Amino acid sequence: MRTGRPLFAAVTIAVVTTGAAYALGPATSGTATSKKTTGKAASAATAVCAPDARYPKRQLRGVWIATVRNIDWPSRTGLSQDKQKAEYVKILDSAAKRRMNAVFVQVRPASDALYKSSLEPWTQYLTGTAGKDPGWDPLPFLIAEAQKRGLEFHAWFNPYRASYDANVSKLPAAHPARVHPDWVVKYGDRLYYNPGLPQVREHVTKVITDVVKRYDVDGVHFDDYFYPYPGGGGTFDDKAAFTKYREGRSLADWRRANVNTLIAQVDKAVHKTRASVKFGISPFGIWRNKAQDPTGSATSGMSAYDSIYADARHWIKNGTVDYVMPQLYWPRGLKVADYKALVPWWAKEVKGTGVDLYIGQALYRVGTRDDKAWTKPGELSAHLTLNRRYPQVDGDVYFSAKQLLSNPLKAIDRVTADHYARPALLPLIKERGGQAPATPAGAKAAGAAITWTPSQGARSYAVYRVPEQGETCQDADARNLVAVVTGPSYPAAQPGTYLVTALDRLHNESKPVTVKVSPV
Repeated sequence: MRTGRPLFAAVTIAVVTTGAAYALGPATSGTATSKKTTGKAASAATAVCAPDARYPKRQLRGVWIATVRNIDWPSRTGLSQDKQKAEYVKILDSAAKRRMNAVFVQVRPASDALYKSSLEPWTQYLTGTAGKDPGWDPLPFLIAEAQKRGLEFHAWFNPYRASYDANVSKLPAAHPARVHPDWVVKYGDRLYYNPGLPQVREHVTKVITDVVKRYDVDGVHFDDYFYPYPGGGGTFDDKAAFTKYREGRSLADWRRANVNTLIAQVDKAVHKTRASVKFGISPFGIWRNKAQDPTGSATSGMSAYDSIYADARHWIKNGTVDYVMPQLYWPRGLKVADYKALVPWWAKEVKGTGVDLYIGQALYRVGTRDDKAWTKPGELSAHLTLNRRYPQVDGDVYFSAKQLLSNPLKAIDRVTADHYARPALLPLIKERGGQAPATPAGAKAAGAAITWTPSQGARSYAVYRVPEQGETCQDADARNLVAVVTGPSYPAAQPGTYLVTALDRLHNESKPVTVKVSPV
């Protein structure tokens, strides 16, 4: 739920009812407590370099790009292909400028497709008409432009939303909800696929597998929409499916099992199709409150477990996701959902599980009057400062791209200055495999330009500058990391000794080659 006020309202209701390079910036050595080491090679370096939490070597930094209702991209329907491309590139350039390394692009807003599909109709958010061919397939362009800027591309799917219009007859003739009206449940003014039907789960899995098979995506992503949020929609009428498939379970347990089954099914299908593709979910920020479960968080907002049947703890414990990205869209000190209470709760949940934890940040709320804290330009940056206390937090993703461009209260500039002074490699997810490419060969300096021969299997390269005095901290943190580039060259801004490593698509890192740049 990312369109502003409705997400906050959900809490209120629940309370009441229950080739480019990242530009480098200044960096200094420090002795702050380490978040964590970055592999076996870190052991030798950390004997000299105490890792500095201000400059994590590996950290996900992303932004959501919402296409539903033209929230972020394209800005409106009916734009020309060139205009759509220009708008998207502007978002990517803004992300790369701030040393981000991932985008989460909504490719399936509501059982529709932002790409050429034989399974679902073209999305209306390109042309203004559902099912109308826009005259080009945007997805290859969207992926390629992201990857050439060093940005991972995660394809974002909504699993159960069938249509924003409850009138089935208005959907394109081949729309699955029209072909299979028995799959859908009307709730309020929308149509949802019934999560309790095996054929629905098969269809959703097939749609996602099709994209992973045909397009070079780096990840598959779900947001917080599972069963509909409560309020105003009446009763979600899945009685017939419940009667047929309940197997002795209560309605709530059965609904949670339906969601868990889909997630496990998608996880298996994605990794079987392409092992390197990451699969993760950004659940609502509160699993359960202590009032409902003593192991829940010290909060009193809506419980995702009880209200939308999303059991993130189950996904973590069963390893059916590579990461969770809880939407912690509340400021510090908010009684019903205090950011300071929720970060440690989620950190404890993932500890020792192998599931990565990233935090969904409410950039869209900065500058609004939802809470006094959001009128302060430093609130968002303070969230990331707090995150440093918890080594399980491996990054942050911002909703959404519209505010990345508008930069309310210059808050994202402050985040960049305070926390993204250096680039960062992507966190390694061991289960996704990969292999470090060979060390770059043929490295040399000609004037200020460093060049090398491309390494087989490398998507990008990390460039470090060794300090004139002291040891390199390349293995410990990012204080010496000056750039992550997608091509085999780097324009060195200063003379000195540089290290270059090769990175595969998952950012497994090779051993370095040393290059000396002489004063010009």
